[in-house]
Amino acid sequence: MNAKNVLGTELVPCSYDPLTGYFRDGCCNTDAHDRGSHVICVRVTDEFLAFSRDQGNDLITPRPEHRFAGLKAGDRWCVCATRWREAMDAGVAPPVVLESTHMRALDFVSMMQLEKHRFQGTVH
Repeated sequence: MNAKNVLGTELVPCSYDPLTGYFRDGCCNTDAHDRGSHVICVRVTDEFLAFSRDQGNDLITPRPEHRFAGLKAGDRWCVCATRWREAMDAGVAPPVVLESTHMRALDFVSMMQLEKHRFQGTVH
């Protein structure tokens, strides 16, 4: 069975460049081993990247040993649902690409919260 997004349709890839996802397959797929629930596809902002770094998750610095080039504002990335919720509470939630956000995100945040932060550009 194909994964579904929060809109109830087939999950659309989030990003291949940079390559994202818990499985590094470009999608915000998840399973029982994904403790962080990397299920929300966002377009990162400088404010979110700084917030995440301040919370102990530096997404800016390249980590070649993990095949990670570092993120910059405008990149799409599958983020942990709880980190996105923390960013929302702090007023720095990045825009969400609903078509690429796994339905599991609804275990952590409401559809209304996601829609309020919906990315308004083209999906790809």
